[in-house]
Amino acid sequence: MTARLDPFAAAPELMKKWTGAGLAIAAASSLEPSLNELVKLRASQINGCANCINMHAAEAREKGETEQRIYLLSAWREAPCYTDRERAALGWTEALMRLSEGRHEHEGAYEALKTQFTEEEQVKLTLLINVTSVWNRIAVGFGVFADLAAIKSMQAKAAA
Repeated sequence: MTARLDPFAAAPELMKKWTGAGLAIAAASSLEPSLNELVKLRASQINGCANCINMHAAEAREKGETEQRIYLLSAWREAPCYTDRERAALGWTEALMRLSEGRHEHEGAYEALKTQFTEEEQVKLTLLINVTSVWNRIAVGFGVFADLAAIKSMQAKAAA
């Protein structure tokens, strides 16, 4: 699939700033690397972003995530291989991703979140979920499907 529009060519300075902000939030999250990747991957699954699913699955593997846990992620509630902390993060991810569907189940998800995460971690996780969601919308909206090496190159340039 060819992108309908390359946002990096159309607005290079703005996209560099956005990429930098996204990378800064991800770097500042200080949550477990595998948890970060599971959350980004689950948000991308919900948003139907092939580009981001591809990227976050590869990044999860690089950070030691198992194939089993990657494959079972869409059925995490029924799969016994996730910790209570991961379940709380995934429940929060789903609650925030589904707000536009009118499914306001975030109160229950937030109660689980509070038992597993400090207040600072709750904010960091929420920002990570939202950054991922925006990237999903950019990729899906403009039909972006980038080679993983190109994504890594772009991230390195933005971080510089």
